[in-house]
Amino acid sequence: MNPIVHAELAWLAAQGLRERRDRILVTCAGLAPDLDGLTLLVSEDAYLRYHHVIFHGYVGALVTAAVCAALARQRLRVALLALGTFHLHLLCDLAGSGPGWPIFYFWPTSMHQWFWTGQWDLASWQNAVIGLAVTLLCLACALRYRRTFVEVFSARWDAEVTRTLRRRFLREQSMFKP
Repeated sequence: MNPIVHAELAWLAAQGLRERRDRILVTCAGLAPDLDGLTLLVSEDAYLRYHHVIFHGYVGALVTAAVCAALARQRLRVALLALGTFHLHLLCDLAGSGPGWPIFYFWPTSMHQWFWTGQWDLASWQNAVIGLAVTLLCLACALRYRRTFVEVFSARWDAEVTRTLRRRFLREQSMFKP
C-alpha cells in the first residue's frame, strides 16, 4: 500500500488524542515499518531482500511503541495506538503490497513468512479506492475536529485548509472580509 495511505490511516486512528504532537507520533508509527525500505539507499538488491523483513515485525513494533511513548504526552494511549497503527500497516501490506511479498514478523528469531494468497498489486483498483476514501475522510475531519492530515506538516497550513473546507461545506463566515 502507498505510504501516504499508511500515514493517513494512522492519523485517522489518532483522532481521539488531544495533542497534535501525539497524533503526529501515532502517524509516524503507522509509517515506521517502512523504515526497512531505506535499504533501497544501499541497493535495489538490498531493498528486495530486506524490505518487509527488518522492521516489519515484532521488534519494529516494540521499538516504535517505546519511542512514541517516550516522546508522547499521553504515553500509554500513544503507545497502544502506535502498536495498533504499526500492525494496521502490516495488515495493509499483507493485503495490498503485491502477490508473493511476505512479511517476516518474527525476524530475527525466525524466518517464518506471513502472506496471503489473495494479495493484490500495489497499483490495484482496490488500493486506489481505499486511498481515495481515506483521503476524503482526512479532509472530512476538518468539519468535525477542525483539523486535517495537513497538521502533520504545518499547523498554519492546516488552519488554512480547515478554514477553506469549513467555509465551503458548512458555510462558515470568514473573520476577515476580503
